[in-house]
Amino acid sequence: MSKRLPPVSLIGVPTDVGAGHRGAGLGPEALRIAGLAQALEARGVNVRDCGNLDGPRNPWTAPEQGYRHLDEVVAWNRALMDATYAELQDGRVPIMLGGDHCLGIGSITAVARWCREQGRNLRVLWLDAHSDFNTSEVTPSGNVHGMPVACLCGLGPEALTHLGGSAPAISPQQVHQIGIRSVDPDEKRLIKQHKVDVYDMRYIDEVGMKRTVEAALAGMDANTHLHVSFDVDFLDPSIAPGVGTTVMGGVNYREAQLVMEMIADTGQMGSLDIVELNPLLDTRNITAEVAVDLVESLFGKSTLMRD
Repeated sequence: MSKRLPPVSLIGVPTDVGAGHRGAGLGPEALRIAGLAQALEARGVNVRDCGNLDGPRNPWTAPEQGYRHLDEVVAWNRALMDATYAELQDGRVPIMLGGDHCLGIGSITAVARWCREQGRNLRVLWLDAHSDFNTSEVTPSGNVHGMPVACLCGLGPEALTHLGGSAPAISPQQVHQIGIRSVDPDEKRLIKQHKVDVYDMRYIDEVGMKRTVEAALAGMDANTHLHVSFDVDFLDPSIAPGVGTTVMGGVNYREAQLVMEMIADTGQMGSLDIVELNPLLDTRNITAEVAVDLVESLFGKSTLMRD
């Protein structure tokens, strides 16, 4: 599959400015140490490591008007948006190495702009323990890493909802979430109100992962650009302890492999986020190694040769 894919660009975004724990800013280097570039190159993928973006330091201050570090979050996301768009324009698949999940605002805003200009349909697959559909009115923490989907859909501060010059960047119907198992009480109401397509762990338990992924990917065609936003806490903490917001009862290793292989089978993935990896909370970089292993499957690694 790698030979049929365009080359990829790694974009490091070393910040935890949107998170509630320090350490996610070390994620890009942990993924590099775990051999992400080498693993993709071994599959025949042309890899360009763009290095790390620069942005404001984390001031670690209390929320103001419902948001923590809003100015800093905007600055990092604007830099990522510009970098992501440049790589797409160059015919490459941008892979964002986070960093916390607030950065999904910048990457997906850029992808949405590129898709509009190219006349392509955008599908966002959000692999996460959390729906990230909070707003300043309902957030219990003010941490923006719990708000990116809402911001992308036009609910949030203008500096983020209009990051790309117009709002919303996407509609709720373009987002399909898998692995959800932690949703704040008022966030549940917003999800229902805006009809976000959520496949929580109960759904997965009842119907199985294969049918879940089939449902989340249904309706894509050759003109669909699939953006995968992979929060490492999608995985059960027994296999991925290095995250700041662990939630028990998550996706196991075999289920995660199936998700990635089914995505690879579509041949439609055009951009990727890898976020919330926190090496300070990890054990011998095992979470980064698991993440790299799963990303290999996104690029066609399988037990047998498959068509």
